[in-house]
Amino acid sequence: MNRPFYCLIIILLLGGKSFGQTWTDEEFRRANTAANATYLTNEEKNIILYMNLIRIDGEKFYYTFLQDYINNYNEKVKKYRNYNELKIAKNNSYYISLLKQIKVKNLILFYPDERLSTLSRGHAVDLNKNNLDTHESSNGSKFSQRLAKYFPNKAMSENIDFGYSNSLDIVCHLLLDCGVPSLGHRFNIIDQKYKFNTVGISIQPHPAYTWCAVIDFVAQPVFYSSNR
Repeated sequence: MNRPFYCLIIILLLGGKSFGQTWTDEEFRRANTAANATYLTNEEKNIILYMNLIRIDGEKFYYTFLQDYINNYNEKVKKYRNYNELKIAKNNSYYISLLKQIKVKNLILFYPDERLSTLSRGHAVDLNKNNLDTHESSNGSKFSQRLAKYFPNKAMSENIDFGYSNSLDIVCHLLLDCGVPSLGHRFNIIDQKYKFNTVGISIQPHPAYTWCAVIDFVAQPVFYSSNR
C-alpha cells in the first residue's frame, strides 16, 4: 500500500448533515510512531499509524477513513446475491454503537516494539503453518504465556484479524467488530483502562483465510514508550 496522504479533506453528507474533516501533517507525523521500525513492513507500520489516528481523534477517523473502508467494502460485495445481508448499512448496530464509543481524543499513542513484534510474527506463522484461527498456539500456550516471555507481569491483550492484508481494512474490520458481542477488538484499539502503549504487529499468509494479522498490546511504563 502506498503511504497515506499527509493531507486529507473529505466532505461527507450523513443524515442530512455535512461534515468537513481535515487531517493535518502534524497529526500524521504524531501517529506515525513506527516510521523507523525497520523490522515491520509498510502495511504493518500503517496498522499502527491508523490505530494512532483513531486515538488522536476517533470521531474524525469515523467520518473519514472508516467511511472509505465501508464504501469500498460495500462496492466489493455488490456482486454477491446476499449483498443486502453482507453490506454495512448506516443502521448497522455495530456502526451505530461505534460512533458513541469512538469519541476519544489525544489518547496515549501506540509505539512498536521489536521483541513484541517477534512474538506476534511467531504466532501468525504458527496460525499459517497449522491452519489455526485462535489465540492459542499449536502447543496449547495462551497468548498471555507467549507475551510473558519478554513482558512479565504486564497488562496485555491481542487482536487477530483474518482475511485482509491491507492495513486500513484490518484496522477498520477490527474497529467495527461486527459479530463480536464483547467488542474486544474495538476496545483494545481505543483502550483507556489498561493504558496499552506498546504493540507488536505481523501480517502473514493463512491457508483458510488467505491472510491473518496478529496485533499484540502491552502496557509499559510511560518512560519506556516515550523513549522508543
